[in-house]
Amino acid sequence: MKFGLVVPTLNAGNVWKSWLEALNRQSVQPSKCLVIDSSSEDSTVNLALDHGFDVMIIKREDFSHGGTRQVGVERLLNFVDVLVFLTQDAVLADSRSLERLLSAFKDPTVAAAYGRQLPHPTSGVFGAHARLFNYGTKSHIRTLSDRADMGLKACFLSDSFAAYRIKDLEDVGGFPRSAQFGEDMWVAAKLLLANKSICYVAESKVYHSHDYGIKDEFDRYREVGRFHAENPWLLESFGSANGEGKRFVFSELKYLFQRAPHLLPWAFIRTLSKYLGYNVGLRA
Repeated sequence: MKFGLVVPTLNAGNVWKSWLEALNRQSVQPSKCLVIDSSSEDSTVNLALDHGFDVMIIKREDFSHGGTRQVGVERLLNFVDVLVFLTQDAVLADSRSLERLLSAFKDPTVAAAYGRQLPHPTSGVFGAHARLFNYGTKSHIRTLSDRADMGLKACFLSDSFAAYRIKDLEDVGGFPRSAQFGEDMWVAAKLLLANKSICYVAESKVYHSHDYGIKDEFDRYREVGRFHAENPWLLESFGSANGEGKRFVFSELKYLFQRAPHLLPWAFIRTLSKYLGYNVGLRA
């Protein structure tokens, strides 16, 4: 199985060297590596070229999460069977991360797979909990039948670290070009509706987390709300997330009570900012 790697970048900074070193240590190596760079002003492009990557430079204003990834698909689709997508801050955790992720495609029904995201060692408690809540320790395969129990959560997939079978990705039209958010969930939903499977590979790991501030949370959930408003077919086809938001809130409160109880008031403020942001986006 030939696989390619696509990485959108913008001023990747100090973590970029660690990212490249982690890739070099992998037990399997991509046959094609493409960096799509949004006109970085640091050493991102030079380091990518030094490591033998193909580099495509675009204007920053031309970047979109869906459209830029679709450009990567079109550049590599004739050369590989599977495309892996990684973000510049998702550092492969061990030498077999890619090998384990790709093993999911031994099952011919699997059209997409994604790995476990661990919090960075320096992550704060909010960023750490978000990763631990969303990325469990058990691998599983999801099909369309899981929407009865999971609702919209059945479509969960993050292409910060994910792989797609090229043929199946093409069959559902690829990534939505105009998407500024949620392109991974969009594709996952289309694949499930096409009776394909999505595999979560807990043994395949990267370090990837964010310590969002309150305004960041508001902005992010405003994008979620806007994404749902612009794609009503998602909620019509899969329903809500079946109480996932409430489970997250209670899980976060328990996590903070055990580790950082002084931050409990901030948790309520952050939850309120998410709720307000989502509803602003939904009505925008």
